[in-house]
Amino acid sequence: MGTYLDGILDYHREQAANDRRSVDVLIDQAAETAPTRGFAERIKSRPPEELAVIAEFKRRSPSKGDLAMHLVPAEVAQKYEQGGATCLSVLTDQPHFAGSPQDLQEARNACALPVLRKDFTVDLRNICDARLMGADAVLLIAAALDDYQLNDFSALAQELTLDVLLEIHDEVEAERALNVGASLIGVNQRDLHTFAVDTERALRVARALPAEVLRVAESGIASPADGPALAQAGFDALLVGEWLVIAEDPAQSVADLRRSPANTNSRPETQ
Repeated sequence: MGTYLDGILDYHREQAANDRRSVDVLIDQAAETAPTRGFAERIKSRPPEELAVIAEFKRRSPSKGDLAMHLVPAEVAQKYEQGGATCLSVLTDQPHFAGSPQDLQEARNACALPVLRKDFTVDLRNICDARLMGADAVLLIAAALDDYQLNDFSALAQELTLDVLLEIHDEVEAERALNVGASLIGVNQRDLHTFAVDTERALRVARALPAEVLRVAESGIASPADGPALAQAGFDALLVGEWLVIAEDPAQSVADLRRSPANTNSRPETQ
């Protein structure tokens, strides 16, 4: 049975197949852009008693439909920064999330935070585009890529000084991520088939990752009350979108997430 991800990937693969731009030319152009802000390093350097918060900008989602179509990227980024967000995540997919590269550029220009390009990377050109639009990190989804692509895409991102957030859903994908040397791994709590949030699986997968890996909890985080269990399982950061974009006071909401009790001084033993 197909997943919601399959349809999105089909669209992006078709776009990539019709892209006639030279990868070599794009790499040369990307290499000439301004320095990145250090996405992973910002997570590492957070206060030890706090969880890092990757605050996301998005207007809609395939599972929930329209969330907040009126949002202005610069205004939201500034509110997130005021609340103490560690990094930003910006959706640039237009058909499914109503995002754009311009959203990322406007958000990044309005603050000093590192920015993740949240999109569906299926081609080397996508990585170059992320760098060219000003991103500091790029998302790779293990469920969307084979091992060769994971390795090849990670290598190009590193060459272009982009951090990679490698997203996984289970232990099999965790092993694949570790095999390509991933050091920043996101565990998506949402089931690809049902959209249901499975926190227990996410906690189990996180505990199986080596201590040196930075761990990001993704999807389904609905309040600061979700923080302590995720921190106890060894997560370093929370990537939160929907709950923040519909919040009355995004700055305060980010601050509340950041102050979720964290136990990062005693990370769990890996299995």
